[in-house]
Amino acid sequence: MFDTLSDRLTAVLQNLRGKGRLSETDIDTTAREIRIALLEADVALTVVRGFIARVKERAKGAEVSAALNPAQQVVKIVNEELVAILGGETRRLNLAKTPPTVIMLAGLQGAGKTTLAGKLARYLKGQGHTPLLVACDLQRPNAVTQLQVVGERAGVSVFAPEPGNGVGDPVSVARRGIEEAKRSQHDIVVVDTAGRLGVDEELMRQAADIKAAVSADEVLFVVDAMIGQDAVSTAEAFRDGVGFTGVVLTKLDGDARGGAALSVREVTGAPIMFASNGEKLEDFDAFHPDRMASRILGMGDVLTLIEQAEQHFDHEQAEKAAAKIGSGELTLEDFLEQMLAVRKMGPIANLLGMLPGAGQMKDALAQVDEKHIDRLQAIIRGMTPAERQDPKIINASRRLRIANGSGVQVRDVNDLVNRFFEAKKVMQQMAGRFGMGGRANQRKQKGKKGKKGKGRGPTPPRVRGGLPGGLPGGFPDLSGMPPGLNEIPPGLAGLDTLPPGFDPSKLRFPKKP
Repeated sequence: MFDTLSDRLTAVLQNLRGKGRLSETDIDTTAREIRIALLEADVALTVVRGFIARVKERAKGAEVSAALNPAQQVVKIVNEELVAILGGETRRLNLAKTPPTVIMLAGLQGAGKTTLAGKLARYLKGQGHTPLLVACDLQRPNAVTQLQVVGERAGVSVFAPEPGNGVGDPVSVARRGIEEAKRSQHDIVVVDTAGRLGVDEELMRQAADIKAAVSADEVLFVVDAMIGQDAVSTAEAFRDGVGFTGVVLTKLDGDARGGAALSVREVTGAPIMFASNGEKLEDFDAFHPDRMASRILGMGDVLTLIEQAEQHFDHEQAEKAAAKIGSGELTLEDFLEQMLAVRKMGPIANLLGMLPGAGQMKDALAQVDEKHIDRLQAIIRGMTPAERQDPKIINASRRLRIANGSGVQVRDVNDLVNRFFEAKKVMQQMAGRFGMGGRANQRKQKGKKGKKGKGRGPTPPRVRGGLPGGLPGGFPDLSGMPPGLNEIPPGLAGLDTLPPGFDPSKLRFPKKP
């Protein structure tokens, strides 16, 4: 959603990087370009004015003039002010001292409240809670049925005593929902309320009555990030009519400008707590202002990438795979398991998009073919357990059988097997150099050093055709990716800080053949 804003801000700040000294004219020009970028992204005018004023004041102050690299200091200021607009720190849910904690969802019709209720319940269940969904949207056709379906998919209970479609009292249902949660020992209640196509008196009165009836601990205003400046005016109306403690952004995966959604925090004072960026129940997470600002400025989001990896990778399995890499016992079965774990994290293009500088490789990322990894999985699944454990036994007739069974050409099977052996050698050598090869491998390396005091170790084999068939940690073959993805991202250029004690003269490089 914020691609356009990200592109404009990245281009503006990129122009500063080559300057060793900044004049007031440079700062004024940069501020003007940032203002245009924010306004084009539909950020509220009052928010833009305050943001630009603070950036200019700090940029013309001592912290920039006395800095060794003024351009980087300005980038730091813009990043910090952007984080401040988005809320500063990550806001967590305030849980009640005496369960259940009541979370009420409010917003206009079409903002995605019902689907969001299921996403939030699934998220809370993953945090160790036992949430209960309460269907208080009794006006929109089939809203109750939709919540029941979403709750079943999320694996959580749904309290829906009324059929809806205009039948039933939502305030009474909300009260009975709290009683049911206490009886069945649910520690969190998520109340889904009705919306309207526009702000009206009846909507506000009903929402306020439900809030008072259940004594809500958190009232989350659900806002569609694609509705433009109406997001700000609607948020103000709900703040004055009902009051809310937090904001949830939905439909962040859309192609709208989305800047108005970023204005909600500054205008209403309520923090953005969660964000939904897809249609699946798992496309939901806590909102981190610093990470979102980093994405907008093209600096990537490595922390989220690490968290996703921790959620989907089994720690013990990863350690076993690392040990096998060092000892040379890595099999195609292990390779398949690691590949499936990566696929659980989401589309490969999205994962690569979290890396710093990935915003400048959008054309290449758009051409990433997920079907390439599907073909690799099909080939490996077409093998027998013995062939996966020992690929050396895969002769010509076996390769023909595997190709026919997986719907690919024999050359595809040959390519996978050959790249697997090449990658296996590379990973084993890398593991040995970084001390991951196990005791047997370390003794072997130590024995070699004892014979020749100044040996330089084996020369890594040449790998033709791009990246090897696997990367350290079991990442899948990315050789089929478009040109440009195997280059250093532009956002990483200029990192000239070396670790303490680093001595370049001790580096050893393989000699040319």
